[in-house]
Order: sequence, then structure tokens, then C-alpha cells
Amino acid sequence: QKINPLGFRLGTTQSHHSFWFAQPKNYSAGLQEDEKIRNCIKNYIQKNRKISANSEGITHIEIKKQIDLIRVIIHIGFPNLLLEGQKRGIEELRMNVQKEFHSVNQRLNITITQLEQPYRHPNILAEYIALQLKNRVSFRKAMKKAIELTKKTGTKGVQVQIAGRIDGKEIARVEWIRKGRVPLQTIRAKIDHCSYPIRTIYGVLGLKIWIFVDEE
Repeated sequence: QKINPLGFRLGTTQSHHSFWFAQPKNYSAGLQEDEKIRNCIKNYIQKNRKISANSEGITHIEIKKQIDLIRVIIHIGFPNLLLEGQKRGIEELRMNVQKEFHSVNQRLNITITQLEQPYRHPNILAEYIALQLKNRVSFRKAMKKAIELTKKTGTKGVQVQIAGRIDGKEIARVEWIRKGRVPLQTIRAKIDHCSYPIRTIYGVLGLKIWIFVDEE
């Protein structure tokens, strides 16, 4: 059966992006709080990025909660807008997020880590493909270019799938390309996955990317 590759590998090659414990009755509130923090950070970066930087470049946002402290770690692919006036940018972002949810007793601590090879991560690849498709590049060309970029970083395999009204055709279809091997059934294979909606003028395309990083 189809299952999300990240959830399937939790505890072996994948770890949680949110790290906290809550009693059952407070669990849903904590979950919504996480969602709020993530959305707030993404919106802030979208608003404040430079015109030239078209992608957000965030691969994922980790949230670790303690009794009096919430630690947010943003994994970023490119030295984006936030890294320029880094101290000022982070402080402003922190104030923004703090305003969103009014918790008096919890401090917020935001750190940013930059990744060595951004194109190893499916989110950044997805943003790249989305940008190409919005600029009317043919989808096959965009997919092949993205796969080349990933291959250069030394991954073992990559698969890209686009579904929807590709190139504005009347009938929606699914197209995919695979390079190397992507063993989705092997739990010890570390596979990174993301699904990303692309809003084009014809409608929304669904983009899914699987990257086989390495085997444990």
C-alpha cells in the first residue's frame, strides 16, 4: 500500500521534526501551535525575501519544546535574506512569532543552520521545479535539470513525479522520471520525500519528489 516514506521510517532512518511530550488532552493544542509557528516563519520569509530570491529555501523547521523554552531550528538551503542582517533578521522573526501566540511563560529561541548541499533536499528541488514551470519551461526539461542537480550531490537515486494539467492540457495526467534506484520498501534506506503544490495559471499541479540519500 502507499504510505508516506517519512512516516514509514520513523525511528529507523527518520526522526521527528517536532520533539515534545504532552498529555493526551493538551496534544492537539500543541500540534496546532507547531503548525502556527511553521506557517508564521514561512509567511515572514515570503514577505521579507529579496525580489531576486524566488524560493524560500527552507527544507524543514524543527521544534523542540521544554517547560519554559521553545527551540525552533530552521534548516535553510541558501544563505537567504535571513542570513544578511542575521542578528536583526532573527530577532525580528522571533518577535513576529511571539506575537502570533501569546504564551507568557515560554521563551522562544530561533536558530538557523545552513545546509552543505541544498539540492540533496526535496523541498528545495521542488521550489526549483515550481519556479521553472511558472516561467513556462517545459516540464520534462525542468525535471531532467532537477535530477542532474541532485545527482551532482552524490545521491543514489531520485524520482520526480508531476500530476495535473501539465502544460495546460485539457486532460490531467501523471508524468514521472526516475534516475538510479529508489527502494521505497526497504526501511533501512534513507529516503527523503516531499509533496509540493505548484500554482500555475491552469490550476494546481502536484509535485512529488523521492530522493534516496544512502543506506544505513
